[in-house]
Amino acid sequence: MLCFTTVTVLGEARIGLGTNRLTDGPEQVRFLQEAVAAGLRHIDTAHVYTGGASERAIGAAQLNGVVVATKGGRRPGEGRPEVLAAQLEQSLRSLRTETIGLYYLHRVDQETPLEETMAALAEHRDAGRIRHIGLSDVGIAEVERARAVVPIAAVQNAYNLSERGSDELIEWCAAEGIVFVPYFPLRGGKPALADIARRRGVSPARVALAWLLRRSPAMLPIPGTLSLSHLRDNLAALELELTDEEYEALR
Repeated sequence: MLCFTTVTVLGEARIGLGTNRLTDGPEQVRFLQEAVAAGLRHIDTAHVYTGGASERAIGAAQLNGVVVATKGGRRPGEGRPEVLAAQLEQSLRSLRTETIGLYYLHRVDQETPLEETMAALAEHRDAGRIRHIGLSDVGIAEVERARAVVPIAAVQNAYNLSERGSDELIEWCAAEGIVFVPYFPLRGGKPALADIARRRGVSPARVALAWLLRRSPAMLPIPGTLSLSHLRDNLAALELELTDEEYEALR
């Protein structure tokens, strides 16, 4: 298991919700409230998602007992301290909170030294605006550079049954007590996926998520959905244990 207080980052359950398609209408706000009632404890968003509507919906839902993760600094030049500070302030207003549970640097800015960006985020953490800091789309070397400045709680990269470029990073994160958050966790797949799902009488998505959860104790998938039934099915993967044969067939 991970060595730091994972509940504060994971939100008590190892499957979260990606919200890159979420808008701020009343139906979406109600969906978030119902999702939390169904057991969701971790929500992932970003400053740029749906033009800011994703964050606004989460703020309007007034959710309790949920870790909300957001991101800033996606485009070139946005890793500059003053730009990131403005995005962070906007996220705080949209989310209607004084402290963001987990704040990612969305992309390493090639125009700004990573150490300068992380020092700025460390100042926001010390001021109480951020509880934990993460990185997105990075490798081990970049995480090492960043955590020489400030502790890194989570790393978010694309990873699924077909996209396996972060295998080494996942092992490293687990050893270092860093949560690995795979985005697009349901993309791709293998012929065995449908066979296993059919034999088990469950959805392929549930099997894919169960495989990710077994892949590493550091794993926190964030499948995106706007459907409450799909969200409940995703959360049900927490109760699905693959056999050794099933796991290896997908591996």
